[in-house]
Amino acid sequence: MKILHKLIVGAAMAAGAAWFNVASAETPPVQTIAVAQGRLMASQGALLIDVREPDEYAEGHAPGSVLIPLGQLPGRLAELRASQDKPVALICRSGRRSARAAEILRQAGFSKVYNIEGGMNAWSAAGLPVLKGAK
Repeated sequence: MKILHKLIVGAAMAAGAAWFNVASAETPPVQTIAVAQGRLMASQGALLIDVREPDEYAEGHAPGSVLIPLGQLPGRLAELRASQDKPVALICRSGRRSARAAEILRQAGFSKVYNIEGGMNAWSAAGLPVLKGAK
């Protein structure tokens, strides 16, 4: 069994599958990106989803972001299906809720999901634009 495992991992690595994980060979892990990359992706048409609560969003959010609180995400997947094969970046306050949201989207078949590391805390600290008020 150990030999087979080494052969599988070796073949995957040789094929360039750096994300390969024997425990979940079908679904690569969600990529974490820096806030600057998240902003760039959003400016290039990626869907930017803020998974915080409405009051948090109103206090300050990234321009162009769409509010879908984490608790509502599973029930709102149908409205996101048009973006299933497009880049989707997720953001929250610190990166924890957006990481959970990213896993929900991956399990639902979304192929290009990114978690913005550090969330809005890092976004603000980087001096990136922040809008206030509900959208």
